[in-house]
Amino acid sequence: MKPSTSQRLAAGLPLLSLLLINFPLTATQGIGTTIPEVHPTLLTQTCTVTGGCTTKSTKLVTDALAHPIHSSTDPSKSCLPLDATLCPDQVTCAQNCVIDGIQSYDSIGVFTSGNALTLRQYLLDGTQYKRVSPRVYLLNDDDKNYEALRLLNSELSFDVEISSLVCGMNGALYLSEVDMSGSRHPELNPAGAQYGTGYCDAQCFTNPPFINGLANLNSSGSCCNEMDIWEANSRATAYTPHTCSGVGNFLCAGEEYNSSVGVCDKPGCSINTYGLGAKEFYGRGGKVVDSTNPFTVVTQFLTADNTGTGDLVEIRRLYVQDGKVIANTAETTNEAVKGIPGGYNGGLTQEYCAARNPNSDFTRLGGLKGMGKSLARGMVLIFSIWNSDGDFMTWLDGETTGNGPCNATEGDPAFKPAGLGGPNHSTASVPSGADGEAVTQSAQAEGALSGADSWKKVASGAVVGVVIALLGMFLS
Repeated sequence: MKPSTSQRLAAGLPLLSLLLINFPLTATQGIGTTIPEVHPTLLTQTCTVTGGCTTKSTKLVTDALAHPIHSSTDPSKSCLPLDATLCPDQVTCAQNCVIDGIQSYDSIGVFTSGNALTLRQYLLDGTQYKRVSPRVYLLNDDDKNYEALRLLNSELSFDVEISSLVCGMNGALYLSEVDMSGSRHPELNPAGAQYGTGYCDAQCFTNPPFINGLANLNSSGSCCNEMDIWEANSRATAYTPHTCSGVGNFLCAGEEYNSSVGVCDKPGCSINTYGLGAKEFYGRGGKVVDSTNPFTVVTQFLTADNTGTGDLVEIRRLYVQDGKVIANTAETTNEAVKGIPGGYNGGLTQEYCAARNPNSDFTRLGGLKGMGKSLARGMVLIFSIWNSDGDFMTWLDGETTGNGPCNATEGDPAFKPAGLGGPNHSTASVPSGADGEAVTQSAQAEGALSGADSWKKVASGAVVGVVIALLGMFLS
């Protein structure tokens, strides 16, 4: 069986690291017994050029904070948000609170069937819609640890139908260097990845009430390298690596979080074709990549020596639509990008990032080479769907930022999307199609890693990818 473009997403090896916290060993958040944890199965395939594809019964788990976290003696009393009674300090909080399971992932907008995944942004609750914004992580078929993806000299591809995804929505598929055990520890965090602990990203948000199973009472951030493969709606799209100073996930606070010498690159080095001036390349109707019709998104991680251990030198984006392979456009009105030595080919290179910002945090914290080291160590695949009450996602698709055609308020979640009942509702989804449905289409274009100008097979026996055949997202 030859892998199609939707059948190449490389598997990696577990990264064994532990976020160490100075704690008495009795300070553990336990696992509750009220509700069992039942992970949805999502069949995936690991494919090589010579060996074909092997199917795995991988699972999905949502973030720990989406699970019930409640009093160990009274399941009706939530530990979220943290309060002084249950959580006056971390030790007492760990003794007072337990994390329970989710028996039906349908209840949080996550649905699977074989190799198909559907996420729903809103669920009907009686006569009103509630926003659930699910975020799920890919678990190994051991049902206990995250699946590690190692993508150097490999590619990730998925098929989307995105025609109904409007301004202000963001369907995201990305990678974070989360510890593969979820920072499990027999005393400090027994729940681990099977309950969705250990999440981190390059934004280092300081508001999670728990980090790795422990109460976050000092506004720490949980930080790690992040590779945003796909942040998009039907109006604009971007892909962005974000580097950090540390290996794996680690805590940050104070100057590490806020200053210009912080530990993570929050803006990242991004390619948004609209923002670069190619306004007719991607979008609705008549564009080179027509978001009103299905297409395949391919992201390739090219190394200097064409091996899985070499230095990352380019992150390349390709599309496949109507049987045609479309290279990411090299068109730009950005004079600095035009001036890249050797020219700009539409790919994300260190030269491109230096042209965009020669003094960026991305470069200071390791640049493309650093991102490659993270990809080599192994990262966790994450699917999410969301919208933003604060900035209306204008950083992705807004006229005010120059990154898209959407006006300043078009993405406001207060506007009711078509087909969603009740006031004040909005949606966000990755690959979204007619009537809010997004399903992957079976693309048949062959090939793996790209060479200078066209797709070329990777070395015989090399890992080509892991298949996620169907990815669907719904408004409600």
